[in-house]
Amino acid sequence: MTHYTASRHDDVARVMASQQIDFIQINYSAGEREAEQRLLPTALERGVAVIANRPFAGGDLFRRLRSRPLPPWAAEIDCDRWAQVLLKFVVSHPAIACAIPATSNVAHLRDNMKAGIGRLPDERLRKRIAAEAV
Repeated sequence: MTHYTASRHDDVARVMASQQIDFIQINYSAGEREAEQRLLPTALERGVAVIANRPFAGGDLFRRLRSRPLPPWAAEIDCDRWAQVLLKFVVSHPAIACAIPATSNVAHLRDNMKAGIGRLPDERLRKRIAAEAV
């Protein structure tokens, strides 16, 4: 089951509760965290894999963070760009199996791939990342 907006999360939750499904694909990012309220806990409980789409909130997170330098704590999770920090936020949630950032730009692809290397944020750092994304 797949959807890309929080407005349909209730529908996804209903299907998860009534059907045995293998995976869902939903929007989840440091800027779109509604899935943390119900879908991600339910997925963990029911053993449903989660694919996160829109890990950059459709590019909105880059617009919000454009003027902010990367904080020194990003080095704690081996990141040197915001894209890496944002992707690591997503994939560090225990319910998330993978993220699909979707790009046709090779430079962005290489940058995104770096998020698959090194340390992931712990809960303390996840909170800092989420706070930056507001």
